[in-house]
Order: sequence, then structure tokens, then C-alpha cells
Amino acid sequence: MTLLRSKFSTFWCLVVVTALVTGGEGKPKLTGDNAACESQDNAVSLRSVKSSAAGPEPGDPAAAFTVWTLDGEFSYQPGAQQGALIIHAFTNKSGFLECMWSSNSSLTSLVQDLPESTQVLFLSLDDSSVDDALWMREQLHRVATHSGKKEVLSRLHFCPLPVFSLGNWLPSVLYYWGCSSRSCVLTQAVFTSESWKLPIIIKRLDARYDWLMTRWGPKSHQLVDAGDGCDPFPSVAGAVAWVSEGNCSFFTKVENMAKSNASGVLVYAFPGNPLQDMNCDGDECNTTLSIPASMVHFEPSVAEALQSEEPVYVTFQITPSPSFFFSIDQQGVLAEMGWFLYPSFMFFNWQAQWFDFYADLLIKLRAPAKVVPVFDNVQMQGEKGAVATVDLPSGLLDYDLLELDASLLCPGKRDSTCAHWDHTVQLFVCCDKTGPYCNTELGRWITAFRRGTGRWLTDVSPLRPLLDSNRCTLTMKTVPWAMPWFVSLNLRFSFSNQTATGNFTQNDEEEKLLPFRLMPLYSGGTFDKNYNKRFKPIKFSVPTSTKKVELYAVITAHGSDENSCGEFCVTSHHFLFNAYYNNTLIFDSAGSPLGCAMRVKEGAVPNEHGTWLYGRGGWCDGLQVDPWRIDITEQLDISGSESNTVVYFGLFNGTDPNPTKDPGYIIMSSFLVFYK
Repeated sequence: MTLLRSKFSTFWCLVVVTALVTGGEGKPKLTGDNAACESQDNAVSLRSVKSSAAGPEPGDPAAAFTVWTLDGEFSYQPGAQQGALIIHAFTNKSGFLECMWSSNSSLTSLVQDLPESTQVLFLSLDDSSVDDALWMREQLHRVATHSGKKEVLSRLHFCPLPVFSLGNWLPSVLYYWGCSSRSCVLTQAVFTSESWKLPIIIKRLDARYDWLMTRWGPKSHQLVDAGDGCDPFPSVAGAVAWVSEGNCSFFTKVENMAKSNASGVLVYAFPGNPLQDMNCDGDECNTTLSIPASMVHFEPSVAEALQSEEPVYVTFQITPSPSFFFSIDQQGVLAEMGWFLYPSFMFFNWQAQWFDFYADLLIKLRAPAKVVPVFDNVQMQGEKGAVATVDLPSGLLDYDLLELDASLLCPGKRDSTCAHWDHTVQLFVCCDKTGPYCNTELGRWITAFRRGTGRWLTDVSPLRPLLDSNRCTLTMKTVPWAMPWFVSLNLRFSFSNQTATGNFTQNDEEEKLLPFRLMPLYSGGTFDKNYNKRFKPIKFSVPTSTKKVELYAVITAHGSDENSCGEFCVTSHHFLFNAYYNNTLIFDSAGSPLGCAMRVKEGAVPNEHGTWLYGRGGWCDGLQVDPWRIDITEQLDISGSESNTVVYFGLFNGTDPNPTKDPGYIIMSSFLVFYK
């Protein structure tokens, strides 16, 4: 407890215009008690970097550097780093970082789940950099020892020099990039009272975004002491409630104050305790609370004034800061770390996992293949989207593997230039304008939410018959009102049994089956009480010479009714063959807290803005939609002498959907694929 008390002592600084006097060279300087604020400005002021100054940008190559550490030196040399490097700059002025570093679950996630390929360099923005480095190392050493993960410590490096004295290019990135997301700005509460000459400013930690989405405005509020907040307190109506931690959950405190018509809640930590991540738990999260809440340190002057019944007022401010996080990927390229939704090192791990995914993807893309370029950084926006007509070389139907190498980039290098919302992106192909397959969907992706990182390799091999032509037009588009993306796309034709070195693993005598015909089945629609009434049984015969039949479907659920359907509800999708064989796809992770975060290793873009972590109905922000493929040969009569039947239906909680308002919808393309 002593360590926390010294590390997280209340940060307060007295600032008024009248305290400034003109010093030498016409520059203002702080005098008297305000001189203590000057050294603290080193961490948050951007005065040393002009707003118009240029600096390294995301996507630029990282230059070499060396820094002193508690264990000697750490050097980065382009091309020599075997894995990714994450740089984290700590400051005691951030309530977010205080919570992140004092939470055992946060620290444990770093030592247990940081990929073995990744190293971390810890810096400090403050004058207390030596103490900060020693304290950060001790925190992680303690948790690593307790978790039996001491080997991770060899990849963690702690610099005792403050950022402003490093003398290399690292400060230029931290200061020039800056930060506007809640994970790396300085959020503060400002208290005033008539008996005080100056305001008191202390750091605050807002309640978790995905629980309480209401934020503090610029209005000044009276502060009222409401005890521990574990019971309603009518006297707080119209005011901000000042309540202590403990005796009941954060949710109970905020709920009681909301019922008492408070305009917001400030929970103060007991002296010596760190700020905590204010969140709901379990069923609490199903109750909507519409007032803001934050946690702050106990401030004696505020408590004394309230006890003396002196009016105290509070406002809320955000002070810009340098960036707290950036990274260098395996290719030696500078990268932003995105938005940390709540104070946890898990967001470190997810970014590092994506770097591993991307490094593996680049290796896969070096494998032998016939590559047909389609788009090269082409803008996709509006009704038209991105359109290209390509000539396909002969012999492509000999390949049994067709993959879509796709990427989405933002208009600028910064995440701040990226589209603010997630949207479905579809790729349509037309090789015969009069044929039945013109403008058939070939691929589907979901855009990331305010992040520009994304590249995927999607296997769509069963749809190769769609490209049975010498010339094809491909259209990639999203909703016309979406902000622009720049798309790149290659069609990759290869052999599934060919290794990265060009050798073949399959015996020459082994039979290779290739798709030769597609039969369209069902599309989706509005997910309401009439959804399944639209779908009728389809009768079909299997073409002669067919050796295998596959069900191929791309299905995603969107929208939100009173059951959060279809984006966040569990739906099931059934293809019933010959009234007996039921093939079911269940989106069982929809609505789960980390359903999409667990897919970062598959290419889901991490640390997006918004609630990207939650599982969804067959998709994730910033990820390709993988086709669902089922071999149904044994479920059919493939002799051709008898007809077969198939029918599709979609269910919510095992029954037909029946929302009372705002029904969601299903986007689906489905086929039978015949192989010979």
C-alpha cells in the first residue's frame, strides 16, 4: 500500500491567468506556489513541437535508435529486430495509465499473453523517470514471478531517462502524433469554491465506454456529498454526487444516483488506493444508465469544504498529451496502436497478435501463385464503388485454389482519417453480362472502425466457375454514404498441394476434384416474422459425372431489434436436405464480450474505436467473412436418377424471429458446388 500511496499521490495544480507574470524575453513564467506546475508541464505540453512541424508518420520506416535501460542498453536496428516492438510512455498524470498499471488482471494479461515475438520498451514522460522505471519493472517482475512467467521479463526493457532527454527520434513521434482518444489524453476534474483563491485540478478516470456512453459536458455542476452511494440520495438532484468507493458495486452507486436524478457521479478512492476500472458486471450490463461517472482520488480540501457545507462546484476538462503508445512491426514500419477501450495491457497483446498475423500473411503471399491484379490503391466510395475489368490468362481453371488478397487503406496515414463506422464491403463479379452469374458476390469484408490497418487472404476456391471467361468485371463497394476507402485486390490462383518452395506434396496419381458448376440457392432479407415464409424448397438433380457436392454460403447478420438481432444476438441458419439432413451454422459468439477480440489472430483489426471486441452475427469489424463450406455428398442422391430437395430457414433462440420493432436483416449468398 505504501508503494501505491507514493506512486499515485493526488496530482493537483493551481492555475490562474493572474498568477502569470512576464519573465525574461517576454515569456510568461510561473511564480510562487505555481512553480511546482512547471516541471509537470514537461509531460503534457506540446510547446517544444510546433503544431505545423513535420515528423515520422505511421507507415514510415523506423530508424535505428539506442536508449539506456535499467539493465544496460536497448538498441533497435532496422532489419535486425525479429519481432514487433511496442513503445509505451508512462505518466503519473493519467488516471487511465494509473489504473492500467495498478490492476493485477491488466499486468497479468501482459506477462501471460504477450506474444513471444514481441518486445516492449517502457519510457516515462515525467521528471520522476528513474522512480517510474524502477516501479514499472517491480510491478511486472512481481506479477511475472507469481504467474510463473519470468521468461517474459527478458523482452521487457525499462528506460530511466525521461522522454524529453532521450536525444533520439522517439520523442518526435510521441509528441508529434499526440493523442485524442480516451486512453491517452489527460482527463481531469476541476473543483472551485468561493473560499478558495484557486481551483483544484485532479486526474480522473471515466467509467468504461461500453457501459456508460454518456460523457461529461462543459457545464459546471454543484457537488453534493452522497456518502457511499449505496442508497438513493434525493439531495443530489441536479448535482454531481460525491461518493466513496466500497460497500457496493460501482453499478449500484451510479444506479442509485441516477434514480436520485443526479447529473453525474464522482467516486473517490480512499487514500492510498489506486483508481479502478469502473464497469458493470454480469446482468448489471443489461440496464441502461444515462448519467456520466468517473473515479478520482480523495481530495481533502473538497471533503472539508463539503463537510463545512461550503458550496463546491466541479467542471470536467481534457488536456492534450503526447501519445502514450506506438509500435514498430516485424517489417520495421511505424504503426499506431489504436484505441484502448479500457485500461488493460490486453490491448498491447492484441496489437502484437495482429503483427504476428500480418507477418505470417506476408510469408503466405510469397508462395507460388498466378496473380491477377484487380485494384491497386483505388478509391472506393459512392454508388459506383471501385470497378475494374481484367483480362484473365488462359489455364486458370487448372488451378484448384482461388484466393482473394484484399486490403483496405484510409485516405491518410493516420487512423483519424479513417471511416467512423463499420460497413459491409462486397466484391461482385460479372464475366458474362447475359449469363445467370453476372454480379454474383465473390467476397465479403467488414471495414474497421476508425483504423486503417487491414489485409486478408480469403479462400473462395469453390467459386472458380464464376471466372470461366477471358474477361471479367469486378466491382468492390460498400454503402454509398460511407467515407472513402482505398482498396487493393489481387486474385491468386495456385495449387493447394504446392508448398512455399514450389514442390508438390500430393501423389501424382491421387485424384484432384475441381468445381465445374454452381447452383444458386437462397439470399437473406429482413429478419422478422415473415423471414422464413420467403424460402421455399428447391428441387434439383445432381449433374452427371459429379463426384462431390458442397454447400457454400456466406452469411452475416446485422441490425438491432429489441433482442439486439441480428448483430448481437445468437442466430442459427439451417439448410435441410431431403427432409432429413440438417446442416446448421450457429453464430454462438454473437454478443459475447470478447468474441471478435479472440479473432485478432485470424486478421480482425485490433484496438478499433467503438465496441469492436464484442462477438457479432457471423462477422467482426475489420475482418473478412469466411465462407461456410460443408461436404454434403453423402446427403444426396448423386446418381442423377432422382431429384433432391433443399430448404433454408433461420432461427432466433430456436424459433422464428418475431421482433416488435426495428428488425435486423441477413445478408446471404449460398450455392451448391458440383465437383468432378
